[in-house]
Amino acid sequence: MQGLIKTITELPEMLVLEILSKLLVKSLTRFRCVCKLWSSSFETPNFITKHHQNNLKNNNLNLILKRSHGGTLDDIHYFSQLSTEKDQNFRVKHNIHLPFFENFVHATFIHGPCNGILCLAYLDGIGQNVALWNPSTREFKILPQSTIQRPHGPLEFSSFNSLGFGHDSQTDDFKVVRFVTNYYEENLDEGLLADWNSQVELYSLKNDSWKEISFPGVDGFASALFNNYVNGFIYCQAIAIDHLILSFDMVNENFSTSPLPEFGGSLEQYYLELLNFNGLLGAIFYPREGTDKSFDLWVMNGSWTKQFSVDSILGVERPLGFWKNGELFLESSDQELVLFDPSIQELTNLGIRAYQETMHITAYIESLVPLNGRSEHDECIIRRPVGGESN
Repeated sequence: MQGLIKTITELPEMLVLEILSKLLVKSLTRFRCVCKLWSSSFETPNFITKHHQNNLKNNNLNLILKRSHGGTLDDIHYFSQLSTEKDQNFRVKHNIHLPFFENFVHATFIHGPCNGILCLAYLDGIGQNVALWNPSTREFKILPQSTIQRPHGPLEFSSFNSLGFGHDSQTDDFKVVRFVTNYYEENLDEGLLADWNSQVELYSLKNDSWKEISFPGVDGFASALFNNYVNGFIYCQAIAIDHLILSFDMVNENFSTSPLPEFGGSLEQYYLELLNFNGLLGAIFYPREGTDKSFDLWVMNGSWTKQFSVDSILGVERPLGFWKNGELFLESSDQELVLFDPSIQELTNLGIRAYQETMHITAYIESLVPLNGRSEHDECIIRRPVGGESN
């Protein structure tokens, strides 16, 4: 190793950095101690961008699975890092426990990834706790609570309903947008008066603060099952308005609406998930009832077109995410993680179990993006290697 490093350091600086930008984050972390130049170079925007572009080009995906082994939906959720080596068959490498979210009653939602960063959020009717996490550099940042003024009146409570996470390429900033509904109750002589109104809040990582932005007049529901950040926009399903998508522009910080594809069904009968499919907005539809599922994927590229249709997969409940060559991760009726290959119509059981509807799989590209947060160690985040124990 010493001979290799000596050879590299004798090469021109630009060539050295080009070589280093192709390495894994784990290797770069070790190489920080080689010299101050290397350590400082790894933190420059140009190197961070180059490193991420190389990973995108080579499709170097990593997998994290969120799940619960408990007996109820709201038992403690944890994360499992899955192996992506061909001969490992997605086995669990280690389990990750995040103490910041383990004292809450309900499950943590995952949004992203965006440039290798995950946004984790716990929502309830009282408040919301949000954190950003770079699982590659093992940096964790807890977002500050909002100080935005609520409208005057007899406020009963505020509900944090939906959240989106994305990147502003113009300012190189990461932003979180969320809908807030404020509920009011007032005892009057003629009875109880109940009312509500909505606000939209936007967090900027660069400013490390929240601000209020204009409410679009239409509420949106951004499912956390899939990554719905696509090329500078966050997409969600409009609430109470059928066949309409609400989108948020991360650069201009404004909302717009567009129609869903005419998929030939009703949203009362079919689930809808909006997702990033190879850099394009996708919409996947599947039946709400039954375990003999069909899946239709539509993609927006100027207009909606059907990408593919899977007529029938027996014994599965819901889709969880796509893999490198179009394979689809699914949750089986037995609450196990399975992989469906549409090219050969083959279903593979991966031997990983969880309590029903607690599985969420995230495929992300390694990134050196800093969060100005703290290390996993400082946040008491525990990674436990998995040897011969069960998945």
